[in-house]
Amino acid sequence: MITVYKSEDRGIRQLEFPALEPGCWVNIVAPKGDEIAAVSSLTGIPADYITTALDPEETSHIETDDGVLLVVINVAKSASEFDFDTVPLGVILTPDYIVTVSLEGNDILPRSVVSMNGFCTYKRTRFLLQILYKTATAFLRYLGQINRRSNQIENNLRHAMKNEELYQLFDLEKSLTYFSAALRSNRVVIERLLRLIQNGQMREIVKMREDDEDLLEDVQIEYNQAYEMVQMYSNVLSGMMDAFASIISNNLNIVMKFLASVTIIISVPTAIASFWGMNVDVPWGGAPFGFVFVLVVSVTLSALSTFWLWRKGML
Repeated sequence: MITVYKSEDRGIRQLEFPALEPGCWVNIVAPKGDEIAAVSSLTGIPADYITTALDPEETSHIETDDGVLLVVINVAKSASEFDFDTVPLGVILTPDYIVTVSLEGNDILPRSVVSMNGFCTYKRTRFLLQILYKTATAFLRYLGQINRRSNQIENNLRHAMKNEELYQLFDLEKSLTYFSAALRSNRVVIERLLRLIQNGQMREIVKMREDDEDLLEDVQIEYNQAYEMVQMYSNVLSGMMDAFASIISNNLNIVMKFLASVTIIISVPTAIASFWGMNVDVPWGGAPFGFVFVLVVSVTLSALSTFWLWRKGML
């Protein structure tokens, strides 16, 4: 799917592809082969630049070639309530166009003319920085959700150990691993972009205004905060998983210790009954109250065994 927007004095106007105009934004989502070829021919962007962001395993990086700047970043997405992942997003800047490429829709890019408030398609540098800023804030938002859900799971596990909650914790821990890798590579992209700006490279495409410098600083702050938060939450969640694993193991040991104690207590009257049940002469074998005497001995020894195990902390 291809959508085209252009900022004008009267607002945002949507264009019909393939009618492109200088200063417009071309958004490509899950394109087909003929759409990739058409965009490449109309904008002068190498086709491999467009297909790069369509690889779900693509890492964040920057490429430059013949006046074209490609920035690939990983953006966060929610696969389910307890499962989060990242997906590549490519932003391509040329002297005349902004092209974004993604394998699926996301919450970063505007989806309609109404949602483009604050975006300006002919300010390419600001457009790129706004995407980077929204990506960082999206990570922070999802990290907040992960933290709340991990606290909820922790409270549930304190009352009852269930495999379902442990699986949910595992999903959250896996999501934090994906986030950590994505934020690490995204920060490298920010640093590389900053060096390009400071060195004056790609000056015809990346033009910095005073407001853009402030926005770039905000982007760096947000990414640093997101990276620190994901490291902290990852450590907390990892420690929580280890703690609950130890609790489960300890609970199992307590149950096994209790069952072993019960087995010892039950084995005392069983041994006595087996001894007096032999076909030989035994004490009180002919006494009228012999069974009562044996029963009292069994109960007494069982009680003493129970008391001794209780004193030893086995019960």
